[in-house]
Amino acid sequence: METIELNLEHQDVFLESEESKLKEKCGILGIYLNKKDRTDSFNAAKMAYYGLYALQHRGQECAGISVSNGEKIESHKGLGLVADVFSAQKLEEMGGQIAVGHVLYSTSGEAQIENAQPFVTHFKLGGIAVAHNGALTNYEQLKEVLEETGSTFTSSSDTEVINKLIGKSYKKGLERALTDTIQMIKGSFALAVMTESSLIGARDPNGIRPLCLGKLEGGWMLASESCAIDSVGGTFVRDIQPGEIVIINEDGVLSFEFGERTAKRTCIFEYVYFARPDSVMDGISVQDARLKMGAVLARESGVPADVVIGVPDSGLGAAMGYAAEAGIPYAMGIVKNKYIGRTFIAPTQAEREKLVFVKLNAMQSDVKGKRVVIIDDSIVRGTTCRRLIQILRRAGAKEVHFRVSSPPVKFPCYFGIDTPSRADLISAEHSTDEVCKAIGADSLAFISLDGMFVAMKELNGKTYGYCKGCFDGEYPVPVPGEMNGRSCCS
Repeated sequence: METIELNLEHQDVFLESEESKLKEKCGILGIYLNKKDRTDSFNAAKMAYYGLYALQHRGQECAGISVSNGEKIESHKGLGLVADVFSAQKLEEMGGQIAVGHVLYSTSGEAQIENAQPFVTHFKLGGIAVAHNGALTNYEQLKEVLEETGSTFTSSSDTEVINKLIGKSYKKGLERALTDTIQMIKGSFALAVMTESSLIGARDPNGIRPLCLGKLEGGWMLASESCAIDSVGGTFVRDIQPGEIVIINEDGVLSFEFGERTAKRTCIFEYVYFARPDSVMDGISVQDARLKMGAVLARESGVPADVVIGVPDSGLGAAMGYAAEAGIPYAMGIVKNKYIGRTFIAPTQAEREKLVFVKLNAMQSDVKGKRVVIIDDSIVRGTTCRRLIQILRRAGAKEVHFRVSSPPVKFPCYFGIDTPSRADLISAEHSTDEVCKAIGADSLAFISLDGMFVAMKELNGKTYGYCKGCFDGEYPVPVPGEMNGRSCCS
């Protein structure tokens, strides 16, 4: 057990003040406004800006918007949050009838402007802008083939490969170019593609990454989550189906399938953690899913306690579900300082250790002298859990029982989530009892894999249709080794 504790200490040296969480890599959207409905406020860039604001949780290191006025494509992108990258003046200047937007969380190290999306390419017959969420498992092979035929690359993003592939077939027409490209790429993808006159959306055959369609006053919208559609006053219409392409232009929305229908495997972590709780994804309310998972967790691993609290913000839904099922009072318990930036770094180990007390603080009135159940969505490296338990004990908690609304994360993700290598996943090599001792909890329990799918079945009547590779190593698409450590947008 000493080894585990040493490993946790060692990891702290490299961690920033941000919680040790899995990270969704990207959020995408598209806006199409009909020319016939054009008014003085006709500005696709502004609508894309508001939509990206709603998707900021999916990527916080780069943001970009490309717009078309019907004749040419213009782009603006940069490092930082959406509000840092765009000014009111810039959005007015961009305007546009069509827009695609993107927020990015990079895989490792510092974010690079070269990887910021959308990627824009101009051809003899026109131009395209591509925004992508996901990760290609055959990126290296495709890049090598493209380079051998004369393509050059300015980034390490697999989105640029998609862009180049579409360009190679563009002379065949947009529909054929997209179909040819999509049949070549493997892995996960949700795409928002813009030409001078059209907006296109596509979702991989397994539906691993989300994409939905919304109706706007005088137009249409594509987005990673329905909350982005809500943010601009649109109406959610439906999810884009796995293996579906939609083309939006002056004639409306054209839909067709680009390949054989395969088994649907939506990323289960969208419901556990990534998506905003007010989103609806593939017909399931994200908040309802978290409430159900919390309830099942209480049935599987209940413990005598005086209060249930959730880790803000990711554990709150499951904590409410747990408390209601267990009949234990739910309390706030922990307050999060939302004004600490995710990239704030302290220069010394001692200062890093103190930062958690700046970002998170326990409400003594909720926990002092009480047996506390604290709910979080996952345990990755274990450092965050240990710090939270220290905070609660410092506030006077009598007992601290840690409960997790997802099974132990034991395997990397290859489809658009920034999962550490297996060696850095604490549950990959250690038992639940060992992890419990390492984080300093009185008890620790995870929801079972079967229990998680029981929770989902209570919502849609099905226990299948989800990617669960990070829990059991069974992936919906073959993965080539460690993919050279790559994932989406690296």
